[in-house]
Amino acid sequence: MNSIRTADVHRQPGADWEDEARAEVFKPWSKQEAEAFRKNNPSSSPWRVVAAQAVVGLLCAAVAWVFTQRGEVAWSALYGAAAVVLPSALLARGMTRETRNPLAAAAGFMFWEMLKIGVAIVMLVIAVRVVPNLSWPALLVTMVVCIKINWVALLWRGRRSDEKA
Repeated sequence: MNSIRTADVHRQPGADWEDEARAEVFKPWSKQEAEAFRKNNPSSSPWRVVAAQAVVGLLCAAVAWVFTQRGEVAWSALYGAAAVVLPSALLARGMTRETRNPLAAAAGFMFWEMLKIGVAIVMLVIAVRVVPNLSWPALLVTMVVCIKINWVALLWRGRRSDEKA
């Protein structure tokens, strides 16, 4: 009645993972294989994402104006878009620079990402002084919509690569 085998009782935890790790052999790609992969899987430009964020931010401001007919709401929405687009442009600028050293690339990404976050925070802190009669709901909704464009870009890129296959 006991369905546990003796061999299973004496196996060490994680032994299955070790077996799988031994079964998989890492083989570095040749230059031709890497070039073929890059050709079949092109990366999307971060500048396209920044441009899409800017367009969506302008659309949000236009919608805010149409629905409220209040300039301060439209300006708040535009400022919310700017609080996403400008820091994203900084990150895109930093990440499109060439580097051969992986450690420098990782450190550069961390630097530009922290700068992006810092600029966004500063822009939110000074928003009350920059935009007269600031509408926080319009600003925050526009920010959220612009930030979500990153996910739309990833989905679009994934769909593009599925169509090629």
